[in-house]
Amino acid sequence: MSSGAVAGSRGQDALLSPDSILHRAAERLAHQFRGMIGEETAERVVFESYTALGRTARVQTHLPSLAEKFARDRLTALAQSKGLLAKPVPEVLFVCVQNSGRSQMAAALTRHLAGDRVHVRSAGSQPGTEILPAVVAVLGELGIEVAEEFPKPLTDDVVRAADAVVTMGCGDACPLYPGKRYLDWHLDDPGRLDLAGVRRVRDEIRLHVEQLLSELAPRV
Repeated sequence: MSSGAVAGSRGQDALLSPDSILHRAAERLAHQFRGMIGEETAERVVFESYTALGRTARVQTHLPSLAEKFARDRLTALAQSKGLLAKPVPEVLFVCVQNSGRSQMAAALTRHLAGDRVHVRSAGSQPGTEILPAVVAVLGELGIEVAEEFPKPLTDDVVRAADAVVTMGCGDACPLYPGKRYLDWHLDDPGRLDLAGVRRVRDEIRLHVEQLLSELAPRV
C-alpha cells in the first residue's frame, strides 16, 4: 500500500473514531441550542452521556449515536429548567432502578395513551444493559414498540425539567426540588416475574398512568 493510501486510511479512521464523532455531535447540538447552551456545555454533556451509557452498553457500535440522542434530550431538559425553552405540555419523568422494566413500561404506556398531551422521559438510578425482553413482549401485545428505547442514567437536568416525577422502587436516589409533584408507585420488579406477572404489572401501571393523566393532562 502506498504512503498516500496509508495516510488516507488513517485520516478516515480518525474521522470515524468515537472522539471525532462525539466532537461533531457536540458541534451540532451547540448549533441547535445556540443562545441557550454554550459550546463547552454541549461538549461536556455529550462526552458525559457517552461515558455514562458506555458503562452498561453491551454493544459499543452505535454508542456515539445513542450518546448524541441522550445528550440532546438532556440539553433540552437543561434549557427547559432554566426557562430558556418553552414547555408546551407537562413533563413527566419515570424512574426505576435499571430503567429496563417499570419505568420503560410507564413511559411507553403514557406516550401511547396521552399522545402529544404530555412529554415523557424515563431513567434509572442504576441503569441496566437493555430493556427486559418480557417487557418488550407485553408492550408489543398492545401494539407498542420500544425498539429504539434504551436504559438511561438518572441525571439532575431531567429531574429539574420535570413537572411530575414518578419513582418505582428506586428509594431516595431521585433528588427533590420544590414545586414538583413526586409520586411513588409500589410495583413488583418485572425482572423477577414470569410473563404473566409482567402482564399484571403492565396493567397496574396502565391504571396508574390513566389516573395521572386525568389529573395532569385531562382531555378537553
